Amino acid sequence: MEIPLQITNRSIKLSNALESEIRKRAEKLDKFYSRITRCKVVVESPHRHSHQGKRYNVQIVMTVPGAELVVKRNPHEDLYVAIRDSFNAARRQLEDYSKRQRGDVKQHEETPVAVISALFSDKGYGFITTSDNHDIYFHRNSVLNSDFDHLEPGMKVRYTEGEGEKGPQATTVTVL
Repeated sequence: MEIPLQITNRSIKLSNALESEIRKRAEKLDKFYSRITRCKVVVESPHRHSHQGKRYNVQIVMTVPGAELVVKRNPHEDLYVAIRDSFNAARRQLEDYSKRQRGDVKQHEETPVAVISALFSDKGYGFITTSDNHDIYFHRNSVLNSDFDHLEPGMKVRYTEGEGEKGPQATTVTVL
């Protein structure tokens, strides 16, 4: 880290052991992702709940090139658990951020669009024609949101293709 770790405590006095635990976990984050320029940890005990007792919040703010990552977990009654959970979440955020920086994030393909070309309502199936003029069979159970009875030839749909017993088959059909 370019700027030393900053630990702030509110409504609570941190023991040397707790402060050491925070520093140890922050060092692990810095080893995991060496481009952290600043890390600020805020430990607080905002108020006493009459039914739940004392709860602790641990917030971590990390500055990395091009972004600021903030971790704020749900309060916990054990301060060590609150610290552990917050630093685990911080590590996951750093993992996700570094994957996006490297371009490793999986891009989902857009589901293809087709047009209903034939419909046999009484038998519970139909055919859709894809953009490259292939006919694909679909069954009423493949139509999402129970929309089969509202389908008409010429309607545009999105579909997911799978292999059926007699060739290509739409495993899901969604009306646009």
